[in-house]
Formats: sequence, structure tokens, C-alpha cells
Amino acid sequence: MTKVALVRCETYGYDMVKAAVERGLDLIGGPGIFARPGEKILLKPNLLVGEPPEKCVTTHPAVFKAVAEVFKNVGAVLSYGDSPGFLGTERAAKISGIKDAAEETGISMADFHNREEVFFKDGIQNKKFQIAKGVLESDGLISLPKLKTHGLTRMTGCVKNQFGCIPGPLKGEFHVKLPDVNKFTGMLVDLNNFIKPRLFVMDGIIAMEGNGPRGGTPKKLNVLLFSSDPVALDATVCRIINLNPEFVPTIKFGKEGGLGTYLEDEIEIVGDDLKSFIDVDFKVKREPGATGGWSSLKVFRNFFVPKPYIDKNKCVKCGVCVKMCPVNPKAVDWHDGVKNTPPSYIYERCIRCYCCQELCPESAIRLRVPPLRRLLGRNGH
Repeated sequence: MTKVALVRCETYGYDMVKAAVERGLDLIGGPGIFARPGEKILLKPNLLVGEPPEKCVTTHPAVFKAVAEVFKNVGAVLSYGDSPGFLGTERAAKISGIKDAAEETGISMADFHNREEVFFKDGIQNKKFQIAKGVLESDGLISLPKLKTHGLTRMTGCVKNQFGCIPGPLKGEFHVKLPDVNKFTGMLVDLNNFIKPRLFVMDGIIAMEGNGPRGGTPKKLNVLLFSSDPVALDATVCRIINLNPEFVPTIKFGKEGGLGTYLEDEIEIVGDDLKSFIDVDFKVKREPGATGGWSSLKVFRNFFVPKPYIDKNKCVKCGVCVKMCPVNPKAVDWHDGVKNTPPSYIYERCIRCYCCQELCPESAIRLRVPPLRRLLGRNGH
């Protein structure tokens, strides 16, 4: 039976966070079972983009620092890194406070700029990856995801956090090659099976609800979660935020791909009571996604799959959405050539990867459920 530890932590005050991290790790066997003296361990926070900690877009530096100090005391040789959507690792780490926390604990930044092609013979769907050298040069990885909602996968958690091990420009290519969320999730499962993270520590002290993973609203959940099983931890989060785990493709396909389990009778919750964290009003899409089969076909996509749209009152015409659109020609662009107005969409080109919504700095892009799907009652929240 897999263990998931829940530890109450109500602020990011460092002493409280450090005590919570130490308790959580002890509840699942202690830090010594995840790293040995002299091993090169990579800490992988969520650095989606450079935002200050109070925006709740990235793993909080207090959580990062606490985990780092615990494993440094074990004798592990630590590094850290991630591949943001843009700006680069160092700048995103600086803005988010992660770089300062790393320097305070004497941790170097790993190489997430250069990459190497690897062959994964056990991959079910994807057998080749371009992986950041910093990942390949480590003996093991500890994943530090942030609890947030996500337009494509309902929530972003443990399984999806490893997508940042692929250097930034290449991530867009995967969205183009794998526009169906089921196939995209299959790639994430293979990626996790290749990397084999040793431990997951999720920052849910203040989570993000609503229009995540960048444009949502901070929401206090007062919890840190710990497990070696990413599927079990993500499923436990779903139960906290009143979301059916089977509606999250990284959980459903993660179990099928051997990453772990989401079944309640196969998960032992240790630490604080799960019921004390449940938030039934947490804002997240609670209906199953229209994915796979017919819904992946262009002829049906516009009728059933939620489409991104721009709130013209919020748009500052920064062009991030245009830059991040991975298709060619662009689905979202200044198609009329006038850049003093918000960009527009040509939905026939849109693959519904939601990269534009994911990285919009003003929360100006939201997802709209098509009328036919609303008529069929598939727009629940």
C-alpha cells in the first residue's frame, strides 16, 4: 500500500515550513530512503514562468529551501532547475525567489539549456526524448510541484511537473505532435517512467484555483503533501478539491502506465486527517474532458472541446499568446496586422493545447465551453 503524507502548514514562515517538511518526510520513511550521502540529487520545482511568490504560480521558495536543507543534511549533492515557458531558468528562478533560496543553501543551478537525446526502450508511446542535461547528470530527482488548476488536464501536479525536464522550445513541439490530450498524457507517463523521480513534495499551502496555471486565484489550502507515488498524491489532491481523479488524464493514464495508484483502498493517508483539508468550493472544472476518439478530430473539435478566448478588457496586447502558440501558421495572432488591438483566433488552426491561456500574464485568456457541449450538459464546474 502506497503512503501519502498530509501535513498542515498555515503560513510560509520558514520555521513552520521546515518543521512541516521534516514531519512529512518522517511519516513516509525519512529522507534517508530517498537520497544517500554523495548522491547527485536534482530538485525540480515548478517554474512555469517568472512570477513573485505571492502570485502562487511557482513552488514557494520556503518549501524549496526547506526540502533542500533536509537533503543537504543527509549529505546529498544538490542542484536545481526547470524549463520555463519563456524568460529562461535563471531569470524565472530569480523572480520567483527560488534562486535566492538556492544560493542561501549553497545549491547550484543545473544545466536546463543544453539537452541530449535519449532512447527509452520501455516507453509505451514515446521511446525518444530530448532531456535537459541537468536531469541526465543527476543520480535522482525530487519533484516539487505546485497545486494548481490547469485548462488541459484539470489540475497540474506531480505527473505533469516533469514536463519541465524537456527544454522550453521543444515543449511546444510536443503539443503540435500530440494535440489529443490522451496522447499528450501518454507522453508524460513515458517521461515519468524514464526519469523515475524518487520523491514528490507538493506545495499546497496556498494553491491556485480558477483560471490556472498562471492566471488563477490564490486559495489557502494549508497543506503540504508527500509521497513517492505521483498518481496517489495527485489523486489525494483531487479528493481535497472535490474533483473526480478519473477526470484527470495524468492520473487515469498514470495508473495504467504503472506510475502508481489512485484507488482509495490502495492509498494509506498518514499525518493529518484528509477531511480537515477538503474544500468543496475550490474552483476547478469538474466534468470529464472531451478527449480521444472523435473529439480529437478537427471536424468535431470546435463543437465539443473548450476553446480559448481573449477578454479584450484585460488584454494588454503583450503578444505572449502569439509567441507561445506552437502551430504554424499561428492560431492566435494579429491576423489583420494591427497590433494596437488584441490578437484574434483562427479556431480551425487551434489544437486546444491552451499554451496561450497557460502563460497569459494578465489572466486575459479563458476557456469557453461550446454551445453544443453545454446543451449536452457537459459544462459542469
